[in-house]
Amino acid sequence: MQSPFQALGTKIEGITAVRRVGRIAALGGGTLRVTGLSDIAALGDRVAISGRFGGEVVEIGTDTLTVICDEAIEGLALQDRVELEGAMSVAPDDSWIGRVIDPLGRPLDGRPLLPGPHARSLRAAPPQPAERRAMGDRLATGMAAFDTLLPLVRGQRIGLFAGSGVGKSTLLAGFARGVQADIVVIALIGERGRELREFVETVLGPEGMARAVVIAATSDRSAPVRRRCALTAMTVAEHFRDRGHHVLLLADSITRFAEAHREMAVAAGEAASLRGYPPSTSHAIMSLAERAGPGTEGAGDITAVFSVLVAGSDMEEPVADILRGTIDGHVVLDRAIAERGRFPAIDILRSVSRSLPAAATAEQNAMIGRARQIMGTWDKAEMMVQAGLYAKGSDPQVDLAVRLWPKLDAFLAERSTGVTHAFQRLEACLR
Repeated sequence: MQSPFQALGTKIEGITAVRRVGRIAALGGGTLRVTGLSDIAALGDRVAISGRFGGEVVEIGTDTLTVICDEAIEGLALQDRVELEGAMSVAPDDSWIGRVIDPLGRPLDGRPLLPGPHARSLRAAPPQPAERRAMGDRLATGMAAFDTLLPLVRGQRIGLFAGSGVGKSTLLAGFARGVQADIVVIALIGERGRELREFVETVLGPEGMARAVVIAATSDRSAPVRRRCALTAMTVAEHFRDRGHHVLLLADSITRFAEAHREMAVAAGEAASLRGYPPSTSHAIMSLAERAGPGTEGAGDITAVFSVLVAGSDMEEPVADILRGTIDGHVVLDRAIAERGRFPAIDILRSVSRSLPAAATAEQNAMIGRARQIMGTWDKAEMMVQAGLYAKGSDPQVDLAVRLWPKLDAFLAERSTGVTHAFQRLEACLR
């Protein structure tokens, strides 16, 4: 952990003697047109507007820039001063553990926050594919479903697909408290303002915050700030990964990240053609997801859980479809399961972990296969059984599913004290 003098030195290093100044030439539609900077600015650069707030360059013309502001543009006027600050960056530090910050690296918990000694670009490239290690060992999660049927391994990236109010935030908090990791980085993208404190103090709690860094951009923040929330969280995770730590990254949600990207892309003139999303959405999501995963030799790993809001469980909507094809597994939460009181409301048959079969022994894989087969049989026969149309003894497989389904359903809601314990409980449920 650095001293205050090192932090002061970092700030001094960032001061430049000369700054190029532009002027506002036009305002409207949530954007600014700025003259005087187009010959030195780059796409994605930050600007300081009239000494009040910042903005991001989204389009560059011969004579002008288009800037999307971090705050509402009311009160700005023509010829107001605009200063170019350069590429987006943040300077993470080990002292950020246990803190709640905004996407600009400023504290949200009322206490001073020191920047790290080195600024890191928010647009970093992922590790070279040929140099990355394979995914690592299986991780205990404290939840029976993930310690058996849906294994999570070190360096894996999974998607958590759910509608609103189905227990997604509670499940993410369970990962934050229970998964074996050195550091947990949590991105709350576009969350309701009243939920931030509740998530930190109640859902996550002191146990979760003891090893966590929370980066939050509430729903009232502008599109650049909401999009930057995911980028800042990934950059903070990379800081700890490069120091050799195993980092658990929880991003809630990629849907809101994609929506913020859409707002900015459309403002820059890109056509929305993919069911309302511009073509660049695919690259934005994929490039973010690829930065997580196993590191290179000598570095740590980033195990990532990306949540996606799916309206009506539509797994084919653009954001869900793009992310599902990029990551190493997906978990689907079902509203019908939540409504009958089982949490986490995981639909096992629609969920997949691509760490299997390598993450389990032959005996464990056999148990997983048998459990899935029984659940599949019950899924097909449930309506007939509930309607009283099935006669006991007609099909041995259905008879077995009717007998074992209640135990398996209860098992999926259990806590576990480790992978071995979870498989012992699963074996008992299959008898």
